[in-house]
Order: sequence, then C-alpha cells, then structure tokens
Amino acid sequence: MIDLDPTTLGLEFGGGALIGGVIGFATKKIAKLFAVIVGVQLMAFRYLESQGIVVVDWNRLSAGILKTQERTQGADIHWFQSVLSTLSIGAGFTGGFLIGFQRG
Repeated sequence: MIDLDPTTLGLEFGGGALIGGVIGFATKKIAKLFAVIVGVQLMAFRYLESQGIVVVDWNRLSAGILKTQERTQGADIHWFQSVLSTLSIGAGFTGGFLIGFQRG
C-alpha cells in the first residue's frame, strides 16, 4: 500500500520539480551542441559518400534495426505499480523539466 502523507508528497513534488528544471535546462544546452556535432558529421559523411569513399549497406543496417525492434516487442513490463510509486516525483520532475527545457 502506498502512504499518502501531504508533506512527503509536497517535498517529493518540489524536489522533483527543482531537479527536473535543472536537468531540463542542461538537456537543452547539450541537445543544441549535439545537434551541431551530428549535423557536421552528417555533412562530412555525405561528402565522403558523394566522393565514393564511404559506402553504406542499407539492407544490413535496416535488418539490424528490425531485429532490435522484435526483441523489444517481446518484453513483458509491469509498469502500472512502478508508475504509481513514482508519480509524485515524476509529476514534479516532468513539470520542472519542461520549464527548464523551455527556458534553456
């Protein structure tokens, strides 16, 4: 059974919101840097492919993606109880994350 103490719920929600805000802000900054790095890398690979230096085996690449997808579909997840146990922290974290991500 889950204990519903208002003080504990408030502390968990507030702490989750604070941590979520900080992580959201940092995530946006890191995502921007990552996007620039990936963009430069894709341009370099596209150039190398146009010059005939790099050749991509698309059939092999898509076969690997399909195998991974099949493995994840077979996993049995008991998610409901785990969602209920972390709902107060998760709600605060999500709100804080979204605010921090927007401000970042």
